[in-house]
Amino acid sequence: MKIAILKERRPHETRVAATPETVKKLKALGATEILIEAGAGTAAAYTDQAYAEAGATVVPDAASATGPADIVFKVQRPMLVEEGHDELSLLRQGQVLMSPLGALFNKDLVTALAQRGVTAFALELIPRITRAQSMDILSSQANLAGYKAVLVAANSYGRILPQMMTPGGTLAPSRSFIMGVGVAGLQAIATARRLGSIVTATDVRPATKEQVQSLGAKFVAVEDEEFKAAETAGGYAKQMSPEYQAKQAALVAEHIRTQDIVITTALIPGRKAPVLVTEDMVKSMKPGSVIVDMAVEQGGNCPLSEFGKTVEKHGVKIVGPANLPAELATDSSALFSRNLLNFITPMVDKETKALAINTEDEVVKGTLVTRDGQVVHPSLQQ
Repeated sequence: MKIAILKERRPHETRVAATPETVKKLKALGATEILIEAGAGTAAAYTDQAYAEAGATVVPDAASATGPADIVFKVQRPMLVEEGHDELSLLRQGQVLMSPLGALFNKDLVTALAQRGVTAFALELIPRITRAQSMDILSSQANLAGYKAVLVAANSYGRILPQMMTPGGTLAPSRSFIMGVGVAGLQAIATARRLGSIVTATDVRPATKEQVQSLGAKFVAVEDEEFKAAETAGGYAKQMSPEYQAKQAALVAEHIRTQDIVITTALIPGRKAPVLVTEDMVKSMKPGSVIVDMAVEQGGNCPLSEFGKTVEKHGVKIVGPANLPAELATDSSALFSRNLLNFITPMVDKETKALAINTEDEVVKGTLVTRDGQVVHPSLQQ
């Protein structure tokens, strides 16, 4: 079992799919060789020397890593030639790819992987079950992103976050509004509270109310009958009716005008991000307020946000961060690589030390998208 770790080439990406720590554990698991492309971990502060000391083989380029490998680990989906680099051509028939693929959005990539005979696992599709929590890349990366989003907002905000009493007078605390209370939202609430802001939060899932309150924040939502049934079995938010959206928007519009910082985190799997902060809401906000749109990559929760940019509209700074976890590359790589280690471990035969894919396993069923030249994931066959 030979595993390749490539240097990520997509813009804004600084993470790496294995660290010296997980290299040692992969070797102990049964990997005969870990092939690391030179410089793969440099942006995350993991040196080639550290990998070599951990037992990896450092090779000069991506082709040298993937050529002999049985399995390829990546942080980002393979790039296509029209994207500036042809990473897809590095993969060959029978090879196993373990990477986030954005499979529900990038169906052409999934088809191309099938045509090349690659067995591909889409790590973003790991099911939300107890056994898979240690494998969940979305949760581990969202946790760090929620933390970083508050720091980005604080850095863009022209005032302090906590109340401060000085000889020159008292400075009032800031007010932060977190929209979407998943993993990222909960960490954003906790971080904003630690920095001294008065925090409110909203979500359409009723289970989040208690979570918000447990962190010392106030919950803001229209709590009608539709709200009580607004969560999928997988723990995601459902698409709400136009009527509910209108009522919730009216409540948010009234609340948002008093806020200094707004952080939006709302995503719906396989769909464009819902609009939560309209232009009229932005116009109502105080000059100098800040919005951090964490959903900008999937269209944005605010139509005025721009991917990878900070823009000022109607006196409000709107930040569209390109890749928040990559701004904490050392820690986000550490968590991502542990997720991958935990994902592959149950698939390794204890006797032969070879990869043994059990298609009846719930985690495998949820993530396996291509095999034997076919697209096999039910959501992509429909």
